[in-house]
Amino acid sequence: MKKVIALACLSMLPMTYVAAEGYQVNAQSTKQAGMGHVGVAMKLGAESMHFNPAGLAFMENKIHLSAGVSGVFSKGKFTDGDYVQRPDNTPSTPLYVYAGFKIYDNLAAGVSVTTPYGSSMNWGKDWKGAHLVQDIALKAFNVQPTVSWKITDRLSVGAGLMMEFGNIELSRALIGPGEMNNMANGLMEQFGPILAQHPELAALIKPTVDKLMTDMAKYQDASAASVNLKGDAGVRLGFNVGAMFDINEKWTVGVSYRSKVKARVKEGNISLSYANETDLKNNLLPQVAGLLKTAEAAGFPIPESMKDFSIPPLDEGTFSAELPLPDNWNVGVTFKPTNRWILSGEVQFVGWGAYKNLAINFAPSSLSKYDMVARKEYKNSRIYRVGAQFAATNRLDVRLGAYFDESPVKDDYLNPETPSMNKFGITTGLSFRPIDPLSIDFAFSYVTGFGRDGSYSDKSLITGNDRTFGGHYNIYALMPSIGVSYAF
Repeated sequence: MKKVIALACLSMLPMTYVAAEGYQVNAQSTKQAGMGHVGVAMKLGAESMHFNPAGLAFMENKIHLSAGVSGVFSKGKFTDGDYVQRPDNTPSTPLYVYAGFKIYDNLAAGVSVTTPYGSSMNWGKDWKGAHLVQDIALKAFNVQPTVSWKITDRLSVGAGLMMEFGNIELSRALIGPGEMNNMANGLMEQFGPILAQHPELAALIKPTVDKLMTDMAKYQDASAASVNLKGDAGVRLGFNVGAMFDINEKWTVGVSYRSKVKARVKEGNISLSYANETDLKNNLLPQVAGLLKTAEAAGFPIPESMKDFSIPPLDEGTFSAELPLPDNWNVGVTFKPTNRWILSGEVQFVGWGAYKNLAINFAPSSLSKYDMVARKEYKNSRIYRVGAQFAATNRLDVRLGAYFDESPVKDDYLNPETPSMNKFGITTGLSFRPIDPLSIDFAFSYVTGFGRDGSYSDKSLITGNDRTFGGHYNIYALMPSIGVSYAF
């Protein structure tokens, strides 16, 4: 039983997010947010460090500084028949800072700070799927020193060292709404045939059973016990490399690769909470234990899985977990039909197929028997992007873009902690230059999910029986962004 309850901690660490693509944030440039987040085949000055480090070598100024912040306002909905639940999400604020420096005519370097992953979702403490997730909040940071070399006037290469770290906090019900009743029903299914054949035993335990059923009914609409996991992921290293080539004055192609990084929480904190700790520990669980002991003393065999309904002392230890942040291939092309127009398109290949399992290990060694492995079985996915920029005046640029983001999650692995689905985004933006070196940038993105049906299977925290939770999910998000850049 303790091992079954420990399952509550299994799927609570998707740092990419940790989270599937639901937590991969496209907010590394306000300018490029307005163009559908294209950039692998564009010369973006310091901001090229994220999209394609090879573009940094094409800097026109000695120093280029850029910074910005976005607000991600996401909404979602779960439906199962007449049941409807909407999460109460706190807006997240991913940011970016870039500083690029032209060392020689053909050599540039810089450093960037971005938040490639970060979001939050709060489904509520007592909702129908609380046994899978109640709330989740995560953020990942990437610090990247970069160097870029222009081999010829038309060809450049670049590389950056990614140093990623972050934090995560998640809560999940150990005993969700109605599960106390399910436990009582499970016990009756186990003992029903025995009691029918032995009325003397039925008479002996009937008062205990009746009181137990009444007391458990109090938790029909409440989570009796919950677990909270909170941890910091230490610095993990990866790399970002790219190449860019001008075919002619109008056409440019680019390719970049961001490596996989294994995020690891070494010593995360665990806490437990209860709807009524005194009632659960001093009343309900002792009643169950007494009922089982009475039946066993009467000579009836009790399955080992039913002998211990106590909650393991996970809050007396720590947890560790490791999972991959996927690698990314980006291939794109940019076309400049006139001096005022820039058109760009690209494909991003995301290596989610590396995320097969999530392993959680408990410490000290006395808790290691609760170590578990959960299957994820994600698949590789793609993101298609297009964008356009038009120089309306010498001081004003306007932008428009769109993208389609494939989900890496299979229908039978769809979990409300990351209600992943194919998504379509439309973006717009503008830049205004009150003086030549200064650019003030604005962008707005609307992302809508293609609602999908799906389910997720795990084991009951009470009986250890297999169970499946599913329904229809839908999400959408609004993302305004503001940025400023200065070159001199």
